[in-house]
Amino acid sequence: MNLRLIGIGAGVLIILSLPLAGAIAGPDFAGQGDGKGGGLFTSLGLSHSSRTGGGARPATDPARPGPPEQPRTDSRCGPELTAPQGLEAQTCVLASEGRTWGRSYYRNTSGRALDAVLTVMGPAGRTVQIRCAVAAGDEPGLCETPRGESAGAPDAYSAVAEFAVPDDEGRLLLRSGSNSPAPSGG
Repeated sequence: MNLRLIGIGAGVLIILSLPLAGAIAGPDFAGQGDGKGGGLFTSLGLSHSSRTGGGARPATDPARPGPPEQPRTDSRCGPELTAPQGLEAQTCVLASEGRTWGRSYYRNTSGRALDAVLTVMGPAGRTVQIRCAVAAGDEPGLCETPRGESAGAPDAYSAVAEFAVPDDEGRLLLRSGSNSPAPSGG
């Protein structure tokens, strides 16, 4: 009798798992566009038309949502520069959606905190300046000005970042620019 119950139980299990197996396998491609919905919700009776009690209606396949498309950002960067004291930096002018701003990427392995001043200069004497604290450590960081409305062509802008020791003397360790020429090999 135990074998008979096991056989019946297995048969019921197989019958109940068929809709799930069909849903996992996907829709019948030969029947695409014939108004028969496929997929897991339809196989389990959870499609929109069965939940609302409405008649059979064609299944719609909405476009799969993805991450929002990011606007293009143009950048013009100077070379990566290194100071003997353990500071690396690269400064860029960025532009996107009618806005322009400056950004300086840095890594400070000097062993001490530094100050940075990032200045963006644009057409008609427009200037934006920001001061950033540069923590000591091996982690990369960035200093960025606020984004302002563009007032000309992207090549009309330039940015300069100056990294200095934060004491009374303010000794300059590195100056990095968005349009600096690459260091010469000599």
